[in-house]
Amino acid sequence: MSSKTVAGPEKGDDRPGMIDAVPVRHPGRWVVIAVIVVLAAMFVHLLLTNPAFNWSFVFEAMIQSPVLRGLVMGTLLGTAGSMVIGVTLGILVAVMRLSSNPVLSGVAWAFTWFFRAVPRLVLLTIMGALGVLFPQPKGLAFGFPFGTQIMDLLGLNSDLTLFSLDANQIFTGIIGGIIGLGLSEAAYMAEIARAGILSVDDGQREAACALGMSNGRAMRRVVLPQAMRVIVPPTGNETIAMVKDTSLLIAIPVSNELFFQLSSIGSRTYQTFPVLVAAVIWYLLICSVLMAVQSRLEAHFGRGFGTSAPRDKGMRAKMLSIVGGSK
Repeated sequence: MSSKTVAGPEKGDDRPGMIDAVPVRHPGRWVVIAVIVVLAAMFVHLLLTNPAFNWSFVFEAMIQSPVLRGLVMGTLLGTAGSMVIGVTLGILVAVMRLSSNPVLSGVAWAFTWFFRAVPRLVLLTIMGALGVLFPQPKGLAFGFPFGTQIMDLLGLNSDLTLFSLDANQIFTGIIGGIIGLGLSEAAYMAEIARAGILSVDDGQREAACALGMSNGRAMRRVVLPQAMRVIVPPTGNETIAMVKDTSLLIAIPVSNELFFQLSSIGSRTYQTFPVLVAAVIWYLLICSVLMAVQSRLEAHFGRGFGTSAPRDKGMRAKMLSIVGGSK
């Protein structure tokens, strides 16, 4: 903003003279706005006039029963199940990574290293083929290792197997997809949770332990609630990314999924581009809802940060009330 003085102070007067402020002009902004308006108008014209979109077919394809079933059973269920596994296991791995025990810390580091390095498409493809490692009739057996060899040495006819599962039923279909995506997500959530935990001053945990809390209770009641301010934003981004990554379930393969069902309709009707537009609209709707939820959660967990502290009882009184009220 530029200015010019129109009247100076009189002799012996300490007050400044009158200032006539003139706003600084920004012609470049108007040029950019004009370009944006033209491009937006061209895009709207393309959407409304280009026959390749075939909007009637787009909306008809979106509400087909197989598509809606794939939306619920594949996309939404796959996202929810994968994020539950990812968040739960990720927090556990993060706590292990921060442990002073070198075995726990090393296992957590190896888990994070492996599942962050393997692409999800490759991981899901491997999940779908894991049945070859555990053929029937024995399948995926849980018991003592080398049980057969040990019992043979003892002259007994047993293999010390506690129970077995059909690997082809576990590692194929939506269950295998949820497990694969959940394990991959856990590696990323572990780093997010670790960053959130490290953002809380260690004195908080030490003070809680000094008041009689165990390390586990201090983590649950003091550290993690404060770390949520840092954990929630990237977790919301990971959830939105997981919605899109459910389209990779075809690698298992999972046919009861949104994008697969829309692609099948396009292959049968030779309307490839309209079904892609239908998929984009569905993903936009789902992710928009999740973005709104994420915004509310960020506002909830971010209360009290960046503003003046409310008049409330001190930290020591709060911790004493937590200790006294927790069972």
